[in-house]
Amino acid sequence: MATSALTPPTDLNAELVLEFPDNFLLIDLCGEYDRNLTEIEVALSVQILRRGNQLSILGEEDAQKTAARVLQSIYQRLEAGKSVERGDVDRELRMDMTEGYSPIVADDQKELFKGDASANRIEIKTRKKLIEPRTDAQKTYVKSLFDNELAFGIGPAGTGKTYLAVAVGVNMFINGQVDRIILSRPAVEAGEKLGYLPGDMKDKVDPYMQPLYDALNDFLPGKQAAKLIEEKRIEIAPLAFMRGRTLSNAFVVLDEAQNATSMQMKMFLTRLGEGSRMVITGDRTQIDLPRGVSSGLWDAERLLKNIPKISFNYFTSKDVVRHPLVAAIIEAYEADTDS
Repeated sequence: MATSALTPPTDLNAELVLEFPDNFLLIDLCGEYDRNLTEIEVALSVQILRRGNQLSILGEEDAQKTAARVLQSIYQRLEAGKSVERGDVDRELRMDMTEGYSPIVADDQKELFKGDASANRIEIKTRKKLIEPRTDAQKTYVKSLFDNELAFGIGPAGTGKTYLAVAVGVNMFINGQVDRIILSRPAVEAGEKLGYLPGDMKDKVDPYMQPLYDALNDFLPGKQAAKLIEEKRIEIAPLAFMRGRTLSNAFVVLDEAQNATSMQMKMFLTRLGEGSRMVITGDRTQIDLPRGVSSGLWDAERLLKNIPKISFNYFTSKDVVRHPLVAAIIEAYEADTDS
């Protein structure tokens, strides 16, 4: 497999030059209107110049090396036949910072370097796309979803807690590890107002379940998802609908768990049946329960944190993978709460 050649700089102000043998892959590497290069430039305070099949990186030495590793990693992804989407550059930047990738190596060591980097990756294959964690916390979380029968994902909005859980659920479903997927949320915002909404019960609760439908539709073709929902092999239902059931051979996700009461949380956790996986996700800063009602997520964390084979995974604003402003907004609110 052809790889990029690298010429290391001799001083801090020198260019670091990368050469890419395949011009078509180089176009994809740069992105539309060079947006991928721009994202790297802004993140690392470097300048990247394209000359033929070479990219020259200008900036501080450490930033040059980081940019080179990110560019090489994306190019290797393209060589493997994978696409490069908007979030992939962000993921490579984050993972390079957190995983301590190997330093830039000589040409005769590149194959070994590539193998090690590939071995460290976690990928979730679904019917529509390949999902890769973008941060170290996400990577640890996904690994725990595959390794544990019961896992919690706790942190602010936009950190991928539910999205990754649904992706793992779809992966296990299409690989035959579970027979069905069950996605649930407490319909707390609805309360007694459900009766005022038009339509039958499904019409009334579907607006509160829409984020789960959105995640599911990212991983399965629309017609296939609709058919599986019709056949009850995929269920999307309010938390109250779980009472009295035993959920066997299923991948079960409870989203917005901070809005489950303590009794509801106990009820949900005790639905776990043979051959099932259960994931509970929530944000402790966005509790919508009535004043004086204890959050079941708080109680579950307090009571279960020392039980073996139950995984608790935590996210911060640094793990937000939505618009960069979302992380800034979360940090501003956290700072106001602490003050």
